[in-house]
Amino acid sequence: MRISYNPLWKMLIDKGMNKKDLRELSGISTASIAKLGKGENITTDVLLRICTALDCRISDILETIPDAEKTGNNE
Repeated sequence: MRISYNPLWKMLIDKGMNKKDLRELSGISTASIAKLGKGENITTDVLLRICTALDCRISDILETIPDAEKTGNNE
């Protein structure tokens, strides 16, 4: 499984915000914004700061995506 931050980007669009607005409102670094944009791992502290700034839950800003199906039968 992997993490996708697509719900966060959709929320920003709905709120009329961009990444710079999010960074300024939440106080997170540009490096953290870059990691989010690349779908990389970030700390739970960063996630909580975003949730506090946007007044939402963690489940509102990320989702889990299953890995691609493996081919072949492993029975």
